[in-house]
Amino acid sequence: MRFQRIGAFLAAAAMMLPAVAQGESQQFDLPGPALRMSVTRGSVTLPIAKVPSIAEGDRIRIAAELPESQGVRYLLVAAFLRGATNPPPKRWFFKAESWDRKKGSLDLEVPKGAEQLVLFVVPETGGGFDAVVDTVRRQPGAFVRASIELNQASRDRARLELFLDGIQDAERNRPAEIPARTEQLTRSLSIKVRDECLQQPIEQRAACMGQSENTLLLTDGTRTSLAETLVGAPTDLALQIAATPEGGYGYYSPYIGVVRDVARLFGAFQTTRFTYIPAVSQLKDERAALLLNTAPSFASPKSVMVVGLPPVRPVDPPLLRAAGDQTLCAPAGDLVLPVTGAPLAYATDYAHAMALRLKGANGATVDLPARADALRGGYVVAAHLLAQQKGPVEAQLHGNWGFAPLEGPSFRLQPPKGGWRIAGEGAGVVVGRDNALTLEGGAAACVSRVSLRDASGGVQDVAWKAAGDGSIAATLPLAKAKPGKMTLLVEQQGVAQPESIAIAALAEASRIDRLRFHAGDAEATLYGARLEKVTRLSIGDAVFEPADLGREGKADRLVLRAAAPVATPAAGQPFQARAVLADGRSLSIDGTVEAQRPMATVVSRTVTRGAATDAMPIRIEGDTVIPNDARITFALKAEGSSRFTGTERVEIATEDGRATTMLPVKLQDATIAIASLAPAEGLGGSAYGPLRYRVVQGESIGPWAPLGTLVRLPRIAGVTCADGQERCSLNGSDLFLLEAVAADAGFAQPVNVPQGFTGTSLAVPKAMPLHLRLRDDRAAVASVAK
Repeated sequence: MRFQRIGAFLAAAAMMLPAVAQGESQQFDLPGPALRMSVTRGSVTLPIAKVPSIAEGDRIRIAAELPESQGVRYLLVAAFLRGATNPPPKRWFFKAESWDRKKGSLDLEVPKGAEQLVLFVVPETGGGFDAVVDTVRRQPGAFVRASIELNQASRDRARLELFLDGIQDAERNRPAEIPARTEQLTRSLSIKVRDECLQQPIEQRAACMGQSENTLLLTDGTRTSLAETLVGAPTDLALQIAATPEGGYGYYSPYIGVVRDVARLFGAFQTTRFTYIPAVSQLKDERAALLLNTAPSFASPKSVMVVGLPPVRPVDPPLLRAAGDQTLCAPAGDLVLPVTGAPLAYATDYAHAMALRLKGANGATVDLPARADALRGGYVVAAHLLAQQKGPVEAQLHGNWGFAPLEGPSFRLQPPKGGWRIAGEGAGVVVGRDNALTLEGGAAACVSRVSLRDASGGVQDVAWKAAGDGSIAATLPLAKAKPGKMTLLVEQQGVAQPESIAIAALAEASRIDRLRFHAGDAEATLYGARLEKVTRLSIGDAVFEPADLGREGKADRLVLRAAAPVATPAAGQPFQARAVLADGRSLSIDGTVEAQRPMATVVSRTVTRGAATDAMPIRIEGDTVIPNDARITFALKAEGSSRFTGTERVEIATEDGRATTMLPVKLQDATIAIASLAPAEGLGGSAYGPLRYRVVQGESIGPWAPLGTLVRLPRIAGVTCADGQERCSLNGSDLFLLEAVAADAGFAQPVNVPQGFTGTSLAVPKAMPLHLRLRDDRAAVASVAK
């Protein structure tokens, strides 16, 4: 079944075949005979599965592996080739009679000048050897091409088989692993899977990739796909390899070449005696199992099987590269050395006798056996053999590529190590933002996960990366965290329990840029950032509490007031203050007492209202409530060392700062100033609520102080009471400024005015006076009477 799946994708290229091949199967799924082959160089003999190329003087032994019941006799004919334009001499052709024990094998020596070796499996018939010699000598280029492509086809097939074996094993046993296996195998074997399979549900991906190999693309990531190169080839079927045949690079995949070109080339040599058919080799140690895409014929014309063998050229071992960081953790158990650069290192036995060479402190070296594992993406070493290492050790992967030495990448191996700590001062971090910190003291290469556990037990991952000096740079996600005790958890490979590091997560401290404190003042003002965290301020024995937090430009401004009068030092004297934060931390502040601000107290006030000619008058008790249709005149008395000059201005503002005005003053003398305000004119008809004032004297500005509460009043045209009715009608405009109307001052049974009331009359109790509750000041005592 696996062979059928691997061969199935060849049908996609059938449109490219010449007519002579259209009737033949394009699937290499027919088992042919098997061969046994080995190569000897000097005193070293290797099975064919470990030989990517051969060289002049190599000894090659080839024998057929046929069952005892074999009914057809085969000649084994070997031909050395020396290029497409240079026919080989007849002495470069050799034959063996596979049915004869004494003459049944080929023992060849690679002659000088040879470039390829091609093998023919010929049904025994008189003159068969001479016919092959004549055919090859007439057009050697066709067999040079066939040798190259058939040899490469075996390598391509090995990659595809290993890929499909891994995917189909997951399909049968671990369907959930199909995405991860696909990713790892495609990376190890340089195979790309087309989108149509990746978009399938997980349980269908393996079937998609196994049944239609036109979804697979062999590549080394350095060249464009073959679909862009072969004119007329199907664009959904392109296989590409990298730089040399023996390294798994460079030539186009014979899975296209064999179907498109070799069939056409061989078709040209069809005679009444022989036709040539390609055979792909499956290599295992000395055994080469042949697979055919065409059923052999034993009637004329009989089928001659053509087998490509390793090329004759200097070996060029691939460049094995470390995938990712070359510093690796070496816990107990298997150690995977991530390696890329040569797919055939995973799919074939060309790389053999691989080992990891450790360099000890005394200069001695130790080799640990290493085996390639495409599913794990590298070479696997038994890491328990590193247990005696107490610190980092340098190591290099090495072995053989065929007969040549193969030098792999170097690695720095680090056994697991505890003792992680936070670098720098303390272990405090600040909530409200992400925090960067550095961990040191352990083995960064062994860290597998870093997480953060908060006081409630919740755990979230922490982004981290290893630094070059062995430390870890971590970023704690504290943007939405609350202050409290936290624990940083560092998990390491090969260590059962994570290492815990206690952390105190604090609210971000206030930043205080400046403290202003004036002589004789009961206020102090802080400027900076995050001043909402300040709970109190002490200057000497005086304690100030937060009173007003706002903004001034791009900074916070916090006004603090003392609960009792403050005995302050004289202007120009230095002082030290301490701000206490909500989490218990405190900040020390140095300052200098500034000159006293202009300070004044309201000593009298008069509220006057004009007589209403078209409305009922609304009476309001006291002089702290200021109707917006009234005028307030008030007298200010200078305090402390403050004195009036007549140039001062009194600033009046609503508490929220939405409306403000400046008033001139008239002096009684240097200690008493008079100011007057018509709120509707100075502050506008929509101003309401508490009013405050301060004295402005040149560049110096006094503290705010309360002046009264500004209220807006409705216009009440009249109250109409009909005989026999229990209720009267209150008529007027702007009645929405009333919250309730009642017959008594205690509002025992009020008539509530709805929010946003736009009517002009209200049903009210039959009583006089009527008591009014104003929306602008619910505590004001107001009434209306006829």
